[in-house]
Amino acid sequence: MVLQRTLKRQVELEGIGLHSGRLIRMKVRPAESNSGIVFVRTDLPGSPEVIAGHQFVVNTQLATTLGFQKVTVGTVEHLLAALQGAGLDNARVELDGPEVPIMDGSAVIFYEAFQRAGYQTQAQVRTILALRQKVELKMGEKWAVAEPSSCFEIHGSVEWDHPAIGYQEFCYQEGRTPFEELASARTFGFLRDVERLKSHGLARGGSLENAVVLNESEVLNPGGLRYPDEFVRHKVLDALGDFKLAGVAIQGFIRLHRAGHDLHRQLLAEIFKNPDCFEMIDDSGREEKRFSHLQAAFARGFVASF
Repeated sequence: MVLQRTLKRQVELEGIGLHSGRLIRMKVRPAESNSGIVFVRTDLPGSPEVIAGHQFVVNTQLATTLGFQKVTVGTVEHLLAALQGAGLDNARVELDGPEVPIMDGSAVIFYEAFQRAGYQTQAQVRTILALRQKVELKMGEKWAVAEPSSCFEIHGSVEWDHPAIGYQEFCYQEGRTPFEELASARTFGFLRDVERLKSHGLARGGSLENAVVLNESEVLNPGGLRYPDEFVRHKVLDALGDFKLAGVAIQGFIRLHRAGHDLHRQLLAEIFKNPDCFEMIDDSGREEKRFSHLQAAFARGFVASF
């Protein structure tokens, strides 16, 4: 039986927002059991909150953005991946800007800060979404499959016609694959896209300090890659963060090919759309009839309206 857990003490970090280009200060605070992950915009009147739930995804262009009413929080996926990798169920994330800082483009700075802060076990048992049926989605050359399994596993593959990438695959199995094998894999992009993105108000904070950048033939970062397959490792890291938006732990085998944030969102929506696809259990194996902290969140007045 696995109990929920949160941080032992708060973490404070600051860095540039990838898309806004703003300096953003962030605090990740311990939170009560069954509260889940909640983002707080301390820069806005009343410090409005946005729940980290798939129902609140409002944009998936180059990052995962959550929103409620007119309040949004962007680039949440790397922080969520670090929370998942650290086994944290409950946290309150306070931001004085519109997105989570990009740091070095990976999740490692978040994860190492959590390790230094330490963890606190809570009294409530962790709730698990156990897949009972296969769910498949296909969008052109992209596809995603989720099926029953005895653990949480993500198998990702990518394929780009670029000398530094080509075909790559990586499998992450919770409890067996150390999160450190994913944590430092950085986001990446192509030099040819930079000016176009900036003209659309995106990637204003992007640099060789927080992303792997490629031209038509090679990696431009002076230090090169951290892993030969850093690209697919980062894709699996993104998926780990996006699937944290289930709001509960997942027990299932997820296979992804050329997938991105939008396909991850659609797969979660497809799973939740059909109650026959899964059952909610606590980690002692008993069937759990409620969505615990998600129910509590909706009771506080957060109703998905997107």
